[in-house]
This record gives sequence, C-alpha cells and structure tokens, in this order.
Amino acid sequence: MLDLSGKTALVTGIANNRSIAWGIAQKLHQAGATLGITYLPDDRDRNKTKVAELTEPLSPSFLLPCNVQDDAQVDTLFASVAEQWQKIDILVHCLAFANKEDLSGNFTDISRAGFQLALDVSAYSLIHLCRAAKPLMKDGGSVITLTYIGGAKVVPNYNVMGIAKAALEMNVRYLASDMGPDNIRVNAISAGPIRTLASAAIGDFHKMLHHYEETAPLRRLVTPEDVGNVATFLGSDLSSAVTGQIIYVDSGYEVMGA
Repeated sequence: MLDLSGKTALVTGIANNRSIAWGIAQKLHQAGATLGITYLPDDRDRNKTKVAELTEPLSPSFLLPCNVQDDAQVDTLFASVAEQWQKIDILVHCLAFANKEDLSGNFTDISRAGFQLALDVSAYSLIHLCRAAKPLMKDGGSVITLTYIGGAKVVPNYNVMGIAKAALEMNVRYLASDMGPDNIRVNAISAGPIRTLASAAIGDFHKMLHHYEETAPLRRLVTPEDVGNVATFLGSDLSSAVTGQIIYVDSGYEVMGA
C-alpha cells in the first residue's frame, strides 16, 4: 500500500456513502494521510450532521463548510486550514452541479442561467480552490479533480454537464502549466458511471450502466474505491512527474468505439 503518512489532504464533495469523494477519502485515510473534510452547508445543518457521522471513522482534523459560490466562505475555509495545518499536500475537488432540466431534452434549450450555474460550480470552482490552496502548498502538492467522458464525447442526457466537464479538463491543463513551477501537480480522473447522488439526475442512467458493463473491456462497472486507488497514487510521490493529465478509470470503456 502507498504511504501518505505526514501528508495532509483536503477533500471536498462528500455527500453520502455512495459519493466518489467518500471512496477517495477512505483510500487516502488508509494510506495514512491526515484528512480535512468540507460539506455543503444548508439551513438545518443536515449535510453537516450526515457528513460528520459518515467521516468520523476517518478522524478528520476538521469539518468545515464550503459553498464554492460564496467567495467569503472559501476564504474562511482556507484561513481555517492555514491555522490548523499550515500547509496542504493534496487537494481533492469533487464538485459539480447542474439543474436537472438542463441534463435532458434538446441541448439548444439550455438556459443562460443554467449554463452559467453549471460552469461556475463544476469548472470555475477548481480555479478558485487552486488559487486559495496555492500559498499553502509550500512543499509542492497534488490537485485531483473528477471528470467524465461526457466532457470529451457526446453522452445522452448529459448535456450542459458535458460542457462543464470539457471546461474542467482544460482548466486542469492550464492550471498544471500555471502551478507547475511551484511543484504543484494538477490531474483529473475520468471515472466510469457510478451510482451517486449526482448521477441520479441523469435520465436513463440505468441504461448507461448496463451499456458500460456490456461494452467495457473489463466487463464490469467501476467503484468509488477504484477511483480512490488512483487518487491515492496521484496524491503520492510515485506520481511526481504526472501533471495535466486526464486519467481514465472506467474499466477501459474509453478505448472502445461505442
């Protein structure tokens, strides 16, 4: 097993025990990393309670709110991280959102507001978090985000999220170039379809799962743990010369013609 002892990892995007971010957090913890967890705040603190109960076995250093559409909240988050850790080694960005109505129907019907929302939460947020994390990555570091094949090819019922993921993937390349001189690596994992809270908004998702399982060379779906294994590699020194890459963890589906 990879050894991440002595490294700190800030993990965003855990919603429940089916989240890909949860699979990543578990694997980072198993490798010895010290975790900090964020949650999306709501009026009744239900998300905070749910994420706190889920992540308790991982003994995170802190559990802090982070709504990436609130600049002040992001600033407060990183100020708190600086006080408690002084540095960040690994930043995990598992944040994406689009209105359900913009994930189906005619692509030309996507609203301006829906387009802006998807790009803001799903793509711009990576730039914002990297800008805030950069001063704390004093010894270099690794930034890991999540994308999907719908950012490179047309996937039914993915619509505006495909555009957001395409933007996210270009963000990875530009950020890798921008942050590389500070020895900060930026990569994305393109995971196969996984049953998560986010995927529930995609129409006919069960058909997509069945198609992947039948078509992918390994003839199986991927799990959050599969993604977590690759994220652990990217967070480790074994990936010291890997940056600006989109790494497919999809049982080989991406190489197929259909």
